[in-house]
Amino acid sequence: MIEMFRSHLSRALVVILSSAWALMPAASAQATAPAARPAGPTVISPEVVPDHRVTFRIQAPKSSEVTLRGDWMEGSATEKLVKGEDGVWSVTVGPLTPDFYSYTFVVDGVKTLDPRNALIKQGVTSVDNMVFVSGPDAAFEDNNPVPHGQIRMLWYQSATLGMQRRMHVYTPPGYDASTDRYPVLYLLHGGGDEDSGWSTIGRAGFILDNLLAGKKARPMLVVMPNGSLPMPANLPRMTPGVTPSPEAAAAYAAARARFVPELMKEVIPQIEKNFRVVADREHRAIAGLSMGGGHTLQVITAHPDQFAYVGVWSAGIGQNAPEWETANAAFLDNPKINNWIRLFSISAGEKDFALNGSKNLQAVLTKHGIKHEMHISAGGHTWINWRDYLNELAPKLFGPISWAWADLPEDQ
Repeated sequence: MIEMFRSHLSRALVVILSSAWALMPAASAQATAPAARPAGPTVISPEVVPDHRVTFRIQAPKSSEVTLRGDWMEGSATEKLVKGEDGVWSVTVGPLTPDFYSYTFVVDGVKTLDPRNALIKQGVTSVDNMVFVSGPDAAFEDNNPVPHGQIRMLWYQSATLGMQRRMHVYTPPGYDASTDRYPVLYLLHGGGDEDSGWSTIGRAGFILDNLLAGKKARPMLVVMPNGSLPMPANLPRMTPGVTPSPEAAAAYAAARARFVPELMKEVIPQIEKNFRVVADREHRAIAGLSMGGGHTLQVITAHPDQFAYVGVWSAGIGQNAPEWETANAAFLDNPKINNWIRLFSISAGEKDFALNGSKNLQAVLTKHGIKHEMHISAGGHTWINWRDYLNELAPKLFGPISWAWADLPEDQ
């Protein structure tokens, strides 16, 4: 009896409690739910309008100053953003010449990425945002509806540097379906960048795609290695503004010079092992910008019989032309140079801080009778120029273009 009574009592309590819960107001059931956050303003950044003006925005309601720095600006110029009542800072620039640009914000003195823009240029120690302003002037680097090649990443173990290294490699449209062997352009980035630079902000893949679609260049591989080298731990510390001792300067020069064996003993053998390329001088070219232009000079003066085409962009021999001339006498006085090197091209902008060094290089080459061409463009030390230089150099590589396209069907 007692057990039966307990069972009936338990059932009754369940029914009573269930009914009471069902009768509770909905507001009481939700009393402990967290309050919803108020919706913030919709932020679009960057916003490119048809007349090529660009508006940049960032939500920073508690900040006191926001500025914008972009590579279309000259020198150290910046643009100040204006704060709106909703806490969104904004500025409109332009109209800009159609091109591909990089930029960052500085928020209360701190470099800050645009959180609304996932298009990123990665460097060795920093990242920047990128924005594309489309138009006829930028058609050569645009993602046009043409056959596209591939950008591949190749990791390898470097015995020269004792570590894993990476390079980016462009293969032209139809590479995998073909059995042909291709010439190679070794394309070098500048200081602060790494091997992804030429395929992101440099637009190398799209530039080659468009040239090939227009039958303006020969199908080729473009190899983009990492020219930023790790510095040995035992290097003497450099003090900014203080001239290093001869021993320290020599140590740093030796560390930087490791790029030459890295390219010749590691990068090129990896390419010739893993890709279908023609492995001789006539089918190799090398070009680089800024630091990469310096690397190009180091490589070609040490191995002039290995490359038939050379491009030195926004680089040269600085103010120590006599010293460089003496150190590279074997190259400068070699009677075979003009037979080995079919094209030696130097390019720099009229506002480029490296222009004097480029002119010094031109003067030394002229003095020693080494054939070359010199091109001074508008602008300064920027990717805006370097993409143009690639677009101008590629059609000049590896012989008459008609040879390459004579036997190909019209749709290639």
